[in-house]
Amino acid sequence: MENKIIENFNNDLDIKKHPKIKGLQIINGKNNFPISWLNQQGYCEYSLFLEYIEKIKVGPTRAMLQGTYEHQELEDEFKKTATPTTFKDALENSKEKELLSREFQVISPKFGIRGFIDEIWLKPNEFVIIDDKPGTTPYNSTINQVRAYCLALKDMIGEDNRKITGALRQRGTDNIFWKEDFDVSNETRIKFLIARMDGLFNESKPFLPTKNHNKCEKCRFQSYCEHY
Repeated sequence: MENKIIENFNNDLDIKKHPKIKGLQIINGKNNFPISWLNQQGYCEYSLFLEYIEKIKVGPTRAMLQGTYEHQELEDEFKKTATPTTFKDALENSKEKELLSREFQVISPKFGIRGFIDEIWLKPNEFVIIDDKPGTTPYNSTINQVRAYCLALKDMIGEDNRKITGALRQRGTDNIFWKEDFDVSNETRIKFLIARMDGLFNESKPFLPTKNHNKCEKCRFQSYCEHY
């Protein structure tokens, strides 16, 4: 595969900060949240409320810092052999040859989501979206994150009907421990969850705390949480 840095292609979007919710943007008139929030939502929805609406500041965990360090190492190594291209050219060229990119930005104003894919393979017959994780357990929260990346990419590529596959890989290895086709059923599931997230931010739905006490014991926000 050829390593490619796919350059920013979103200069024509109308992007504003949300007036009340930290990290939420308004893109082309619609609320737009980072796809990474789906991972946090799956762990404990109420922690989103504490961090981004109440704006409670807590430090990162040791695991978070380690993940950031390892992620940056992979990105630096990738850039040593990568050359720049545009999204349009990458789509066209990948019809004939396989391309690989990291930190690939996806934005879907239509579905109100955005994020950076750890690694994407653009192949003549398929797009493979890979999210790197520290372990080998495919949690529902991480699966939802990958599905949202797939949905955003599908929106971006328009009439390109190549298959989209989502995958989870053990960080720092070639071990892909979970993958699935982004089919109609999985698309329906992630759209339902995104609709719930939209309801949280427009205050039509409440932020629900986890019922798993083990999660509470490890939560960064436990000293600020009324449910702990």
